[in-house]
Amino acid sequence: MEEELSLPYGESGKIFVLGTNCSGCLGLGDVQSTIEPRRLDSLNGKKIACLSYGSGPHIVLATTEGEVFTWGHNAYSQLGNGTTNHGLVPCHISTNLSNKQVTEVACGSYHSLVLTSDGEVFAWGYNNSGQVGSGSTANQPIPRRVMGCLQNKVVVNIACGQMCSMAVVNTGEVYVWGYNGNGQLGLGSSGNQPTPCRIAALQGIRVQRVACGYAHTLVLTDEGQVYAWGANSYGQLGIGNKSNQSYPAPVFMEKDSSCCRQPSPCPTPDFPCAARCSRIIEIAACHSAHTSAAKTQGGHVYMWGQCRGQSVILPHLTHFSCTDDVFACFATPAVSWRLLSVEPDDHLTVAESLKREFDNPNTADLKFLVDGKYIYAHKVLLRIRCEHFRSSLEDNQDDIVEMSEFSYPVYRAFLEYLYTDSISLPPEEAVGLLDLATFYRENRLKKLCQQTIKQGICEENAIALLSAAVKYDAQDLEEFCFRFCINHLTVVTQTSGFAEMDHDLLKNFISKASRVGAFKN
Repeated sequence: MEEELSLPYGESGKIFVLGTNCSGCLGLGDVQSTIEPRRLDSLNGKKIACLSYGSGPHIVLATTEGEVFTWGHNAYSQLGNGTTNHGLVPCHISTNLSNKQVTEVACGSYHSLVLTSDGEVFAWGYNNSGQVGSGSTANQPIPRRVMGCLQNKVVVNIACGQMCSMAVVNTGEVYVWGYNGNGQLGLGSSGNQPTPCRIAALQGIRVQRVACGYAHTLVLTDEGQVYAWGANSYGQLGIGNKSNQSYPAPVFMEKDSSCCRQPSPCPTPDFPCAARCSRIIEIAACHSAHTSAAKTQGGHVYMWGQCRGQSVILPHLTHFSCTDDVFACFATPAVSWRLLSVEPDDHLTVAESLKREFDNPNTADLKFLVDGKYIYAHKVLLRIRCEHFRSSLEDNQDDIVEMSEFSYPVYRAFLEYLYTDSISLPPEEAVGLLDLATFYRENRLKKLCQQTIKQGICEENAIALLSAAVKYDAQDLEEFCFRFCINHLTVVTQTSGFAEMDHDLLKNFISKASRVGAFKN
């Protein structure tokens, strides 16, 4: 959704809300915005099945039991409760729906649609262009079944544009009604349509899903093909130009030779890789945006249309794995085009699994004895990650290695780095790790040590760190420590570290400081 509202679940079916509270869209009984989740007590125990929102915003929600609740902006009766008063708390909408189970909801800017389990569509709210489908342009204050051509049809999918409505029936036909100034109804004209009308141009094409942008429409067929029509000023139709289109036009995903991840020869010759990669299984648009997205059976996500102020006129292959990311990153405003469910994910990535196994005695096959303490590791990982271990462990059958050259904290940090690519040490200990990194020729680790030292430098340890930088030929770090000492010269020269400074280092320090004018009055 837009930034106005979020609806995360809590424990035991509790619902929490947060965000901007325009027109009471959080449903808390007030108009106070909040950055901290607040419990929505009026829906306690209800489980959300689907949810949509308008521009006011107004919220339409269906529960898993098929009930409908609405709240928020209501200047055009889009809440369906018979009034035009804003709804500060969720209201159960039962008029004409009391014996119905709602399975899908959709919102235009200021009107609402719901789909019932028996394939009926009900609409209410703003109707200046016929988007409620009642045959007039009078606003509809309560749910009213959309009849006309849909009377004997079984609807399986609904969607709303800003001021238009769409329905897909079980035979694959698409019916449209409402505003049509940009050709978004796909009827070959720009006249508004007050009652449902079948799109004749899709004759013989079986549509499975429909999605509406602000003023454009996408459909997905049973063969995985996408058609688009309507407004196109941002290239949101994906047909290679910015001209509005009043008839359905096919949208073709760009052929990317690198997209196929299957081995050669193709493992499924009857359904070749090119077909899998280009066959669309999901389309996405949102009534608040001029952006379109699609996902292929091969897992590739394409986007087109408005992209951070730019126009993308042909489908562009993204690095995303889901269409939700397209709208979160590229749409203006950033939105969610559908209700997202965020579940706890116990799956560990390879990197997370390796990190967890560091210093684990239950899985390790090698122990390092350092300062009388054991550090547990895995030979194969050490050989993969470090050139030193690749040679030293090649023919080594021992399961214990004694280490006396480095301290326990330093050597443990080194081994942990091989598992995690990161270090966590105070700057003084990082000096010892810098010594180890130099000895083992681990250049990336050497850079990490220098960064840690820079972040932890102070007047008291500046001379010690400068001395370490000189010793380990870390020239960038040496220059950094020197500059720090010059900038804090009065305090640094009064420290014990300066008093105990090596004679040659002191001589070089004074000479260099003199050259940069540190002793001028």
